[in-house]
Amino acid sequence: MPVSPGSRDAVDPAVFGKWLSVACGDDLTEHAVINDGFRRIRLDVVAGSLMQGPVLLRYRLEGIAALRPRVLPLRRLLALCTHHRFVASLFPLDPKMPRLIEMLRVHDGLGAGASLGDLAEALYGIGGHDADSVRRSDSLRSRVRRLAREARAMAAGGYRRLMRN
Repeated sequence: MPVSPGSRDAVDPAVFGKWLSVACGDDLTEHAVINDGFRRIRLDVVAGSLMQGPVLLRYRLEGIAALRPRVLPLRRLLALCTHHRFVASLFPLDPKMPRLIEMLRVHDGLGAGASLGDLAEALYGIGGHDADSVRRSDSLRSRVRRLAREARAMAAGGYRRLMRN
C-alpha cells in the first residue's frame, strides 16, 4: 500500500537497489526477492505493488502452528530495513550443506569420468596399501557410492525438495 516517504513505517524498495528482483505472477501478484547472493528474503505481494515507491507492508499471520516459520523471515526483513544489510546471525548455516557440497563434487567427478576410487582419493586423500589404509579406503569408497547414489537422485529431480523450505 503506498505511503508518504516521511512515514516511520515506510519501506522504500529503492534502498534495496540491485538486491531486489520482482516478478509478476499469472494472477498479477508480485513475487519479490531481496538477495545479496548468499542470503535471501522473499516477499509475496498480494495487493498493490512494491514498484510504487515507498510502501507500507502488511503481514498475514494466522494461527500458532503457521506462525513459527513466518517469524524468522519477518525478523530478517526488520533487521534488513533497520541496518540496511543482511544480519548474519539471522541466517544460520544449514547443517546439511557440507554433505550437499560433497554430493555436488561427486556428481561433477562422475560427469568428468572419475571412478569411485578416484573420487574417494580426491575427497578424502586415501593412499597407501597397508591393512588400515585398505579398510579405510573400502569404507570411504562405500561412502562415495552412497554420495553417488544420492547425487544421481538429486540430479534426476530430487533437488526440487531443497526449495520447499
